[in-house]
Amino acid sequence: MSVQGKIKRYSLIIEKIKNGRDTSFEAIKDFLFDNGFEHTKRTIQRDFDDLRNEFGVEVLYDSSRNNYYIDYDNSPNFENFVRFLELVNTADLLKESFKTKSKSLEHIVFDNSEGLQGIQYLELFLTAIKQHREISFTHYNFQKNTTTKRLLKPYLLKEYANRWYIIGEQEGVKEFRNFGMDRVSNVQLTENTFEPNTDVDINYLYHDVIGMVYSENTKQRVVLSFTPEQGQYVKTLPLHHSQQILLDTNIAFQISLDVIPNRSLVERILMYGSSVKVMEPITLVDEIKGMLKATFLRY
Repeated sequence: MSVQGKIKRYSLIIEKIKNGRDTSFEAIKDFLFDNGFEHTKRTIQRDFDDLRNEFGVEVLYDSSRNNYYIDYDNSPNFENFVRFLELVNTADLLKESFKTKSKSLEHIVFDNSEGLQGIQYLELFLTAIKQHREISFTHYNFQKNTTTKRLLKPYLLKEYANRWYIIGEQEGVKEFRNFGMDRVSNVQLTENTFEPNTDVDINYLYHDVIGMVYSENTKQRVVLSFTPEQGQYVKTLPLHHSQQILLDTNIAFQISLDVIPNRSLVERILMYGSSVKVMEPITLVDEIKGMLKATFLRY
């Protein structure tokens, strides 16, 4: 079967199990059949094994309920995997559309007309991560207006706000650093290998922040109050995985976030303009007030 076919099958299995209703083998098999896949129990079990071994998604069986379920505690990259499935399935959908409609591109508008800068280096950086090889590149710093040669032990690729970042240990710097791939050039894969630092979970570094600026500061409870209209958008596209709804009425929509406040959080708040008000913590309230006053003085 084609790679696209496997990805589609994995997506259907995850979709069925995530729904959490009848997830017996027969129910999963019938769901696959209804979507064009006819497979035996052995084949579906092989899919479960592939999900575990290839993608780190643990699908377990509860004999008392005759149901399969996802062991989220032992599937640390589950959300990334679901996002990966969405991207692949979207690309496959567009590809099929292009096959049948020669003018399909006339009906699609992408967010950034200039494309994703630096995306041509994704495969090279991914190879370096998988093979534990140092990689060198030239990096341009927007704030300092300088270009510097970097040597990096790469650990992770991360996407945020339509940009890709490479994260790793920079030569001569103790802490992990990230570099926007839209600002790198002259990328070269070296022959130098390294032993990854297993004492730090890089994914966890970004667990309590929005965006790419992490710190060792204390996590805080952030409460935001939106207009009811804006709240509907925030409800369907949460600001952070910790988002909890506190109030949802025709007067206001309030949420809480358990995050470490940073520049990206402030930028997101300012983006909503008069549709949002920071309720707590008071330090963030004062920071937003100060920035809004400074903005007003510019006009």
